[in-house]
Amino acid sequence: MRPLPVADPGDPDVRSATRYLLWLAARTWPSLLAAIGFATLWMVSQALIPATVGRAIDAGLADRDPDGLLRWGGVLLGLGLVTGATGVLRHRMAGFNWLAAAYRTVQLTVRQANRVGATLPKRLATGEVVSIGTADINHIGGALDITARGTGSLVAVITVAVILLRTSVPLGLVVVIGVPVMMLIAGSLIKPLQRRQQVYREQEGKLTTRAGDLVAGLRVLRGVGGESTFAGRYRAESQGLRSAGVRVARIESLLAASEILLPGMFLVLVTWLGARFALRGEISAGELVALYGYVAFLVSPLRQLTEAIDRLTKGHVAARRVVRMFTIEPEFTSPAAPVSAPPGPLVDAESGLTVQPGRFTAIAAGDPVAAATIADRLGRFADGAVTLSGVPLADLDLADVRARVLVADNDARLFSGPLRGELDPRAKGDAAVASALDAASARDVLDALPDGLDTLVAERGREFSGGQQQRLRLARALVADPETLVLVEPTSAVDAHTEARIAARLGAARAGRTTVVCTTSPLVLDRADEVAFVAGGRVVATGTHRELLRQRPDYAATVTREEDG
Repeated sequence: MRPLPVADPGDPDVRSATRYLLWLAARTWPSLLAAIGFATLWMVSQALIPATVGRAIDAGLADRDPDGLLRWGGVLLGLGLVTGATGVLRHRMAGFNWLAAAYRTVQLTVRQANRVGATLPKRLATGEVVSIGTADINHIGGALDITARGTGSLVAVITVAVILLRTSVPLGLVVVIGVPVMMLIAGSLIKPLQRRQQVYREQEGKLTTRAGDLVAGLRVLRGVGGESTFAGRYRAESQGLRSAGVRVARIESLLAASEILLPGMFLVLVTWLGARFALRGEISAGELVALYGYVAFLVSPLRQLTEAIDRLTKGHVAARRVVRMFTIEPEFTSPAAPVSAPPGPLVDAESGLTVQPGRFTAIAAGDPVAAATIADRLGRFADGAVTLSGVPLADLDLADVRARVLVADNDARLFSGPLRGELDPRAKGDAAVASALDAASARDVLDALPDGLDTLVAERGREFSGGQQQRLRLARALVADPETLVLVEPTSAVDAHTEARIAARLGAARAGRTTVVCTTSPLVLDRADEVAFVAGGRVVATGTHRELLRQRPDYAATVTREEDG
């Protein structure tokens, strides 16, 4: 078997959930066919055991044939060995198929998230993506896992039906007719189960997103006294999810009950008929014993068939969510024939902003959203008529734009792993990291860590305070050292002394490179080569911070609001 995960997960068929599951099955067809083959031998060998026991009894009791008894005893031993060996191999192959489907789905999910980038959170809630990486991969893997046992169980039931037809036509007909009837009864529960599971999954994803938002903004909520309000909303939504879960559980409980009740009723019928035939002499003593063996054996394949219906249904619901994510297209793509542009002025026609190369430009806006929107246009994360050296950004290769213009805002996250790899993913060296940490006034954060740059960062950097996270994110952006760096409120979570140090060091750290900072901090604005004052989404004045303070009372009111408060 190949090692997992595979290097290239391939291009999935996302035309429907069923096609995606079939595509996954086709990617692992050798192990899938092997699992089906081993499962079929495993179940059929068990199905033949009652018939072998019956033959041995007839040979020993009815025919008084010691050789026949010994021969059938050897056959029984062989069937036991085959059952044991194929059971192990079937489980191994089925486990591989489960892991292959789960890993491939995770790989494709990560690849799609990277492909659509900033479009993903606009189209899909965070909780939806989390659910795909947790619950949905489990159900998709389970759908491929159950394929082997489901197929083997079906073949085993057919084998038993053939044997019973050869023994007694009425008994065989009971199996041939009874099994499809039971499957239809169980299948009638599938559609309502699928519908309720879909509703539950959607509510679960929304609640997961809500929980993440609450945790991320807990300090802010406490500060404004909104913790109880949002906790109440979360409580109400969680009760709604609980109710949806109960509705799903009702159908699942009916399905689980049918796994016991229907086979039980069916087997009682077969046993009763067999006993009557034996009393009338229509079947032998050995065949009666074999019949009881089939009664006990059929419980397993019949339950596995109903389990297969349940797992395939859950896998289909999960695959539908996965396909929905995979069909999201990025808002921005590279043109068919991209052009190149030399370093030069970055111009946003919509706002009237001109960013000169190699300078430290600040954008001050009374509405922070307006400044952030301009930053998104400069990095081509939002539509806009932005040009670089007179060439529209839309005409450049998107990867080139991303490499040359880096937009760093406070929605960025720290990922888990060694801090060195988090701050320096392109391995520019510890010297570059140290210089960036100094510029971001984050040396104290590093010094407090037990293993320095080798310290493992927890998910989202939760061991750091908000200000520490902001400074580490700024250091990461400075290590990247792009041609143009756009920073959105890079000092909003730090104290005034730290902000002053960052403002004093930022210009020197970016000397000769283009830097744009969206801020209303007087400490940062005073260090900028040029400040663009934005009102109503347009640049209404430019100059140094001190010039604008003298010339524009509205600018002075905007940048001194925090100090006055």
